[in-house]
Amino acid sequence: MTAPDPASLRHDADLLPQERSGGEVVLIVDDVPDNLAVLHDALDEAGYTVLVAQDGAAALQRAAQARPDIVLLDALMPGLDGFEVARRLKADAATAAIPIVFMTGLTETEHVVAAFAAGGCDYVTKPIRVPEVLARIAAHSHAAREQRQARNALDAFGHATLVVRLLDGRLVWQTALARQMLATHFQGDGRRAPTPLLAWLQREAARLGPVEGPIAPAPSVELEAAGRRLRFTLHEATGEGEWLIVLREADDAAVIEALVLAFRLTTREAEVLYWVGKGKTNRDIGDILGSSPATVKKHLEHIYEKLGVETRTAAASLAISRVRELAPGR
Repeated sequence: MTAPDPASLRHDADLLPQERSGGEVVLIVDDVPDNLAVLHDALDEAGYTVLVAQDGAAALQRAAQARPDIVLLDALMPGLDGFEVARRLKADAATAAIPIVFMTGLTETEHVVAAFAAGGCDYVTKPIRVPEVLARIAAHSHAAREQRQARNALDAFGHATLVVRLLDGRLVWQTALARQMLATHFQGDGRRAPTPLLAWLQREAARLGPVEGPIAPAPSVELEAAGRRLRFTLHEATGEGEWLIVLREADDAAVIEALVLAFRLTTREAEVLYWVGKGKTNRDIGDILGSSPATVKKHLEHIYEKLGVETRTAAASLAISRVRELAPGR
């Protein structure tokens, strides 16, 4: 049996995630052509879309481009070995969630430990037994698909969610929306929680003590970055020192815009109502907005009319109620 020529699979190598039309995509990485041939044919017959790479650099390129559902990775290769390939895949937020199954002829404990430390979720030993490989791939790709669907569902409902490992601050997983928000607001490598978030989480973990499962009431914190604020809410301790956190925009501008839409106010009227809800006096609001107390009073008269209320207290109550809907706990 001869190995498939990588050139003959060029259309697979160029595959983009949104262009998938068949079964799940498996990337096989091995520098031995005969191994590639056996695995390629078996997986192809089982209904998988198969990508191949014969060295570490090609593996990283194809994984970044095609985002396979699982990687079957030879541990020992010349140049960039499988352990380093795995570390790089896990260091990239775009490929970090892809499960990696190592293939190795090494069964010594130190090598098995190295495989898991590099980010592998499982390993199979050489010589390869095809039924075993198929079973491992099916199990891990199924689990990864369920996690991916859960992350996508959270994003679809606007819940930017991440899991942080307390010991080292590593982002164990994050939804695409959470990744985007963190990248927009904080400078970082996408692998670790922002320093102020980790510091807050460490304080909360110490305060809560040993706990597992949902946390009630859920503690929250607002952190400012890039001129805006994100609100982080600690929802659940998921075990093994990992914590589930939901984040959302919590800046004044977003709330003020919502008040405009909710009550059909002008932007300046919404700003006045926002600060009324914060308990500020007309003089305080004038100082904040660069207006006179008399001008603030005039805006309030228009606000009362639009809200259908007669007093400052009633207007403030409506504003507070709306703000709480937008950002509970504020």
